[in-house]
Amino acid sequence: MRALCCPLKERRITFRAVKLQRTLTSTALVFVMFFNVSGGAYGTEGLAGAVGPGLALLTLLVVPLVWSLPETLIIGELASMLPEEGGYYRWVRRAFGEFWAFQNGWATWLYSLVDMALYPVLFNQYLRWFFPSLGAGSAWAVSLVVIWGATAINLRGAFRVGRVSIWAGAFVLLSFLALALLAIPHMQHPPWVPFTNSGMTAGAGLAVGLSTALWNYIGWDNASTVQGEVVDASRSYPRALLVALPLVTLAYFVPLLPTLAATDGTKWVDGSWPSIAAAATGRAGPFIAAWIALGGLVSALALFNALLLSYSRIPLVMAQDGLLPAALAKTDERGTPTRAVLLSAVFYSVFVLLPFGKLVVADVLLYAVALLLEFGALLALRRNEPDLRGSFRIPTGMAGVAVLAALPAIVLGVVIWLSIRDGDIALPSLIGAGVGLAVGPVIYWVMVRTRHR
Repeated sequence: MRALCCPLKERRITFRAVKLQRTLTSTALVFVMFFNVSGGAYGTEGLAGAVGPGLALLTLLVVPLVWSLPETLIIGELASMLPEEGGYYRWVRRAFGEFWAFQNGWATWLYSLVDMALYPVLFNQYLRWFFPSLGAGSAWAVSLVVIWGATAINLRGAFRVGRVSIWAGAFVLLSFLALALLAIPHMQHPPWVPFTNSGMTAGAGLAVGLSTALWNYIGWDNASTVQGEVVDASRSYPRALLVALPLVTLAYFVPLLPTLAATDGTKWVDGSWPSIAAAATGRAGPFIAAWIALGGLVSALALFNALLLSYSRIPLVMAQDGLLPAALAKTDERGTPTRAVLLSAVFYSVFVLLPFGKLVVADVLLYAVALLLEFGALLALRRNEPDLRGSFRIPTGMAGVAVLAALPAIVLGVVIWLSIRDGDIALPSLIGAGVGLAVGPVIYWVMVRTRHR
């Protein structure tokens, strides 16, 4: 391990300064977070159909309490303490050094390759509501339009991404609010009935429910990478988390409760929100269905757009530290890392063509590694630098912070254990995640040797 890590003196070298502009306001940051984590109720319909309405609602209620709330408190303190471009990469670097910071950034980058390939697919899923005969070749072309359309927005800077996120968020939230209001007169039974689907065992239902609910609540740390472009970042990030967490939770429950009560939730499947809207709203069905389908297009594009903003800052700060080619640290007159954005878009354009299947589950494993490093960073910084603090601090000592860090870790462990037990994490997923993580130290060693030369 010592051979891989640089001496402290070398780790503090500044290789290239970047010019950033603080243009993201608190409101824009809330909606960037919204699309880093959620994007609306899209994706929850398959959960209800897989495990049953009652269990779906229960997992969507429990996960934010035992997962999101502890995570947002920890991330909020770290973001307030070190409001720097690069976010979690910088936190881990400050706490554990350059080697572990690189592994954190590397795990996140691997995670993003699979994660970002999903949103063009989601876009095509809702596009087929309007064009049912959309073929594979056309879908691939549309996916590239989504990727490079979001890239064009990102190249115009964080301010533009924030504006697009606000308008897209308003459009998506209003569509589901309209659906909820129009579904209320057609409610026929409690939304949690039946609690589980017929034939679904408690263990299997819990595994699917927790995995899907967790997927709908991860990513609260993503926007931290752009903190160098946030106005009053030390205060804005914790405040944005305070708004974004209840906003995401309500975005799930407001449409789910009345539509589950107005339809048979056991028959719901992924991508069926337009059909659900049509069945739950009577005569207004065709209009609301089209609005929800259009909202799916907007949400998928906005998800890719906001996450591209977040993920592209990791190669920027790594290049700034000399761990990636220095050209990636270049910014334009707006403070936009154009080359890092373009490189990210090229990789995502290639990966959108690959059939991942169950390899997508490797995302959870990679994200778990990165997140646990971040939780450990707060514990280490609290112990080693007790005077380092920002405008927000969790009002508890080390023991309380350790308990908060343990809750999400336990949830992750339970989800991974249940998924392995039920066969949802296949051997290729484990091998893919393991090989990807094992390559990280090798690349770090190569980059350090190159930097020294």
